[in-house]
Amino acid sequence: MSVTSAAPAGAGSRTPERRAAVVLAVIVITQLMVILDGTVVTIAMPKIQETLDFSPASLSWVQNAYALAFGGLLLLGARAGDLLGRRRVFITGITIFTAASLLGGIAPTAELLLAARVLQGVGGAIAAPAALTLLMLTFPEGPERIKALGLYSLVSSGGASIGLVVGGMLTDWASWRWGLFINVPIGIALVFAARRYLTETPAQQGRFDIAGALTSTAGITALVYGFIRVAEVGWSAPEVLAAFAIGLVLLAAFVVVERRAAHPITPLRLFADRTRVSAYFAMFLLVGTMFGMFFFLTQFLQGVLAFSPLAAGLAFLPMTGLLFVTVRTVPRVLDRIGSGRLMLAGGALLLGGMVWLMQIAVDSTYAAAVVGPLVLFGLGAGLVFVPLTSHALAGVLPEDAGAASGLLNVLQQVGGALGLGILVTVFGTASRNAVADGVLEAKQVLADGVGAAFTGSVVFAALTLGALLLAVRPWERKAVVVEVPAVPTDSHI
Repeated sequence: MSVTSAAPAGAGSRTPERRAAVVLAVIVITQLMVILDGTVVTIAMPKIQETLDFSPASLSWVQNAYALAFGGLLLLGARAGDLLGRRRVFITGITIFTAASLLGGIAPTAELLLAARVLQGVGGAIAAPAALTLLMLTFPEGPERIKALGLYSLVSSGGASIGLVVGGMLTDWASWRWGLFINVPIGIALVFAARRYLTETPAQQGRFDIAGALTSTAGITALVYGFIRVAEVGWSAPEVLAAFAIGLVLLAAFVVVERRAAHPITPLRLFADRTRVSAYFAMFLLVGTMFGMFFFLTQFLQGVLAFSPLAAGLAFLPMTGLLFVTVRTVPRVLDRIGSGRLMLAGGALLLGGMVWLMQIAVDSTYAAAVVGPLVLFGLGAGLVFVPLTSHALAGVLPEDAGAASGLLNVLQQVGGALGLGILVTVFGTASRNAVADGVLEAKQVLADGVGAAFTGSVVFAALTLGALLLAVRPWERKAVVVEVPAVPTDSHI
């Protein structure tokens, strides 16, 4: 299958093989840019906090502003590609992402940085679905597509390692702002390449589900805001209660909208299968666990162990390196070992790593308290991601395939944002209690807060393992047979 609409200028003078290679390069570099952006910003968090005077709780919005915009608008972005043409939508998304990166890099205030992160999320939500669809259209089903998806998965899993190290280098040697500036020349090059090499897809008939996108995004944002404000003002504050109430009302409105919409962004029939729902819930919890681990361990490495940003980036390599290798290995052994066994083993490793990390304290060392948990995390996440994605997409009707895969990506972003919001509440409460108990040393307060947040992550990891059990249902002899998909587009790893 290939795109049959009008080719861009200059495309006809090149061999199909060369053009396909350039298209793949554009898509893969786009994915790498998105992955790099997430981890570059993660490792720069302490410097961002210091420069722009974020509070410990509000700092999480640097991640969540992007994740909520990206996750909340991802399905609408996919729909835009269907209705307006994917090449046009892809170029628009990359342009917005690039301009927002420049804005974030020069931001003189916390508020402007958060606005730029929201715009980055909007751009990513517009570009990412179109990019992956263009890959599927360019490479026909079979060995060519498998190779292309393999490279896409390689970047998705390995890009995190690169981003952590690159982010540490840029923050250490120049400024955290260069972690955003680096997207600008890459984005400009992608726009030029896309205009020259990508072909347009025919526009389809239909409507945008604007109401569904707005109610879901605003509802989740209100809940995340409520949890983060709890960390600073407590559970009984009027703004917290109002945020939770508004969030629940908007999410209820979202369900009503989707039930009545002629072209819903989230067909509710996707939730009719309990195996798929369990897989969705497991992915939601898994990403929430990992968001929290990355965010708070970064704070601990730089704030307690006094690692430089570069050293902190390198410190994550035991995890991201193993994740990279495991994700590449799992598709080769999936049929032989079985997806259920791989997922349950991975879930147990993740829980074990989180329990180990929960023991962290102000006098902990990297070698004794951090390396082991990161190894377990890398192996566990690598074993879970690919088969869990297969379970989430198994049995989906062809007309729902785009919505189902998009919903999985949405749940990753929203799970990360909501999970981090809850853990920030735990962190803030523990930090306040430490100060109330007379703890004056900043490192001790930070270590107490991080340890409490990791205790919350243990609960998330345990719930993840429970959801995996429901998705696999080992007590039932029911095989799930699907084509192994690409690794989901995670911007948090």
